[in-house]
Amino acid sequence: MKRALVSVSDKTGLVEFVSQLCELGYEIISTGGTKKALENAGIQTIGISDVTGFPEIMDGRVKTLHPKVHGALLCVRDNETHVQALKENEIEYIDLVCVNLYPFKETVLKEGVTHEEIIENIDIGGPSMLRSASKNYRYIPVICDPKDYDKVITELKENGETSLTTREHLAAKVFRHTARYDAMIADYLTNKTEEKFPESITITYDKVQDLRYGENPHQSAAFYKGMNPKYSLANATQLHGKELSYNNIQDGNAAIEILKDFEGQYAAVGVKHMNPCGVGIGNSIEEAWDKAYEADPVSIFGGIVALNDVVSVPLAEKLSKIFLEIIIAPDFEPEAFEILSKKKNIRLMKLDTTLEVNNKLKFTNVNDGMLIQDMDTHQITKEDLRCVTNRKPTEEEIEQLLFAWKVVKHVKSNAIVLVKDNMTIGVGAGQMNRVGSAKIAIEQAGEKAKSSVMGSDAFFPMPDTVEEAVKAGVTAIIQPGGSIKDQLSIDVCNEHGIAMVYTGVRHFKH
Repeated sequence: MKRALVSVSDKTGLVEFVSQLCELGYEIISTGGTKKALENAGIQTIGISDVTGFPEIMDGRVKTLHPKVHGALLCVRDNETHVQALKENEIEYIDLVCVNLYPFKETVLKEGVTHEEIIENIDIGGPSMLRSASKNYRYIPVICDPKDYDKVITELKENGETSLTTREHLAAKVFRHTARYDAMIADYLTNKTEEKFPESITITYDKVQDLRYGENPHQSAAFYKGMNPKYSLANATQLHGKELSYNNIQDGNAAIEILKDFEGQYAAVGVKHMNPCGVGIGNSIEEAWDKAYEADPVSIFGGIVALNDVVSVPLAEKLSKIFLEIIIAPDFEPEAFEILSKKKNIRLMKLDTTLEVNNKLKFTNVNDGMLIQDMDTHQITKEDLRCVTNRKPTEEEIEQLLFAWKVVKHVKSNAIVLVKDNMTIGVGAGQMNRVGSAKIAIEQAGEKAKSSVMGSDAFFPMPDTVEEAVKAGVTAIIQPGGSIKDQLSIDVCNEHGIAMVYTGVRHFKH
């Protein structure tokens, strides 16, 4: 008679699966809560202590770590020496393993959980059994995911055994499962010891969905989420529309990152190709949207919009008049949702914009490598500004300068942003020189550039950008400062009565 070792934390589909194993002639070896659940369902099991001849000790910490378990799992069955060792030590084969692990992730996320509780939910025996059996997948199918129960049962019923290909796929899944588990434990303990950049790092993500394609149709892609997504598209609820694409997710992420910098204000953000095309704040979410739209009514076509307040009926009517890919908001009034959902292809995403930002580090992959840095969450206040020109900015200009600084942080370098009346009026992004970005932003702003303020993500190495600002009618500039030729730009500002403030911080975004 064949034997199956079953010990699971996730008991989804367990009784049905094991019942079918019994019908196929398997004896069931089990432990703890799994044994109790099976016996309550009328399934006879063999206790692990009956197999090992040794009691469970230390509150169950030690029960499966025994040669009669691991010898049965690791025996190479066409190796005469291995088989003889089993016989000499009265070890019986185990022919199938079904194990998944203590709920470490769920325990860490529990409110009020103690460090001791978390440590007790580090599984030792489970990963050991999974690894032993998976190393020996030539002979033993190993199941760690209830989603694989049906496939295994089907093959056992049709062929009397699982195929080698199936066992290989199951083994690969097991090692991903245990690697993920160990990565979560390592992450928890590393954070506890406050090591930011340890000697090695393993990160783990769970698949959300396969995507139709990547940035372009010839590229395949998938979307994964982190261990505890909070202020993230992975934590958003899609209320309407077709599946998100790779580019949708990139743009949506850019939009909510910008939006987060305006917490406490009614704000609307429009994004195209991961750059803001329009950002506005106002006394209501409707006013904020009006400003964001007016900022660039051309580029917003086919864009992504993020809002930090509930979408009302009047706002929905305005949004419905243009083609948008995604609208992200804390919620939609029922009638507003009805208006917007009439558009078949628009994605409506519900995301609590007050959620905490979970990311402390930013990961960027390069060929066969990974760059890791702190997330750029730096904020400045009025008190942080240092005026370097003869004319100081007015209170109104300071307010607009701080607005520009929040936006320019999220624009690809070289970045120039023009702001007026709590809205962007010109955005120059990603040019190879700063004056090129300034010319783009000024051209976009047109006549609105007069009496606007300018934000730059980095210092001016030449006075040419300031000279363009003078011609456009800009009255105040915010920039990091720090060029060896700073004085040239200061002199141009003084000559034309422009106020300029330094932040001492740059915001490169490549």
